[in-house]
Parts: sequence; structure tokens; C-alpha cells
Amino acid sequence: MIPVIAIGMQMAEERRQMLAGLFHRDVRLGFLAGLTGESREDLLRDASVYLAWSPIQELGAGVLRAFRNLRMIQLLSAGADHLPFSEIGQDILIASNVGAYAEPMAEHVLAMMLALGKNLLREHAALGRGEFNQVRRNRRFRGMSCGIIGFGGIGKAVAGLLRPLGMSIMAINSSGRTEEAVQFIGTLADLRTVLSRSDVIVITIPLTKAMRGMIGRDQLSWMKEDAILVNVARGAIVDQEALYGHLVSHPEFRAGMDAWWVEPFGDGRFAVDHPFFSLPNFLGSPHNSAITPGTAEHALQRAVENIERFLDGVPVQGIVKREDYL
Repeated sequence: MIPVIAIGMQMAEERRQMLAGLFHRDVRLGFLAGLTGESREDLLRDASVYLAWSPIQELGAGVLRAFRNLRMIQLLSAGADHLPFSEIGQDILIASNVGAYAEPMAEHVLAMMLALGKNLLREHAALGRGEFNQVRRNRRFRGMSCGIIGFGGIGKAVAGLLRPLGMSIMAINSSGRTEEAVQFIGTLADLRTVLSRSDVIVITIPLTKAMRGMIGRDQLSWMKEDAILVNVARGAIVDQEALYGHLVSHPEFRAGMDAWWVEPFGDGRFAVDHPFFSLPNFLGSPHNSAITPGTAEHALQRAVENIERFLDGVPVQGIVKREDYL
């Protein structure tokens, strides 16, 4: 029997044809957007795989329960914290799109790190005021250490860009093991060691229930006075009030945020509780580190490859453990 794959996202006809061409085996694609009545019920009954970005936004609350024979949910996103896990049966495999956005996100980390360390925004503003201070020092990164919290696809891509700069890598992952060239590898039990010894800290770890608020006042106090913190994961990993207070009280400390606490995707709006953008040691971007030419197509390709692994009985990448989120 030919597997049926339900697609939740809105797609133009050209993109639908492109998606169909990515499969190397016979499948039947069904696009839920715009389907009503009997046609929709038939697809929800027949689909064994659901390719999704955000099920609630695509289908509405409770609709996941309408699938009758669903065996796998493959996410286009790398994160899974937005899933309604209570609506997903225990026998359904969930896979995130790990590594699909690693390269552009690593470039974004590098850009933020360099802009903050080289004082580019501060010097640009000073020039606009007519100040020309040619002797004020900025940072040199050769010989510095970068602590990467979450050493998966994104973290490894960041390390690959930083090693040629002459930086050493201290990494944290779930196993405390890696084949990558690092100065130190540990688990979250080693968080204080990594934070206290790193000149740059990059957060790329998924937002599970244990990671919410992981970087608070204590963890910020462990960091060097002039450390640079870059978060391209999820805003909620960092305590917002604690970060703002630390930036104010430690003017040589710098932070770059690409992910926020309140964002349009999940909340319908963007908001912060503190005036971060008035600070000279803060840099923000609108969660667009992965929005580069060709990235969406690459992400689809990675998702399709993972679906085919599942259909072929080959081990799937990026399996989500629901107990980490519930």
C-alpha cells in the first residue's frame, strides 16, 4: 500500500510539486489546507505521516486527535516546544528537523559575536554623534574560548566557524561525549565550569521543561565580567529580568538575542518587559537567523529524508522525547 502523507502547511502549487519531487519512493501527498468535508476526513483517516510546522496553527486545537492511523509526525522546525503533546498518542513517533538550519544559524552567531565584541553598534552610534575615538580597544577572538550549550547540529556548525578564528571549544550535550575536536565536553552538570571558563557563550539547546529559565541570576554571575552571550535557541531559556539587570550592572558584558520571550509565532505579538534596546551592550534580531536563500528548500529536503527513513524502517533522526516537554 502506498503511504499517505498529510501536509499541514500552506503551499503554492510550485512548492507542492517541488516537495513531491523530493521523494525517492511512491507516496501520496495530501494537502490539508483548504480541504473540507469528506475529502478532509478521508485524508485524516488515511495518513500515516503528518509533515507539519505548527499543528495548532495549521489545523486548530484538538484536530490531531482526528487522525485515525497516524504513525509519525515530522516537524519542519528544529524545535518541538510548540507541540500540543497532550493531543498526540503515545504510539506516534515525533521527529524534529535537527540540523536543517545549522549553517545559516551558525553564521548569525558569528555575526552577533563579532558585532558585539568589536563594538560595531556602539562605535557606529558614536560616529553619528561626531565622536571619532580611534584608540578605544575592541576584542580579539584568537585564543578565546567559546562555550556552546547544546552541541547538536547548530552547535557543531558554530564550532566549525570559530575554530579557524583560533578559538577553543567547550561544549555541553546530553551524553557528555563527542567525536568533535573540543577542549572540553560535558553535560549540564558541568554548566558552571563551562560558563565560568568561556569568553563567549552560545545557547543552541532545545527548550524542554528543564531548560526553561536555565540561565538566571546565578548562572549569569558565573560568567566572566566581559563575556559575550548569544542565544539563537529560545528566549525562555534565559531569565529576562535577570539578563536585563546583568547587562545594566555589568556594562562590559554583552548579549545578543535572536529568540525572544514573546514572539508573533506563538503569541501573536512581539514584546519585551525591559528596555533592552536602549542598552549599548545588547544586540537583537527578529528570530531570522535561519531565513536565508535556499534554507526552506533544504529544510524540506531534510524532513523528506527523515520520513523516508521512517517508511523504510531505518533509524530516524531527531526523535523527540515527549517526557522532556510534558
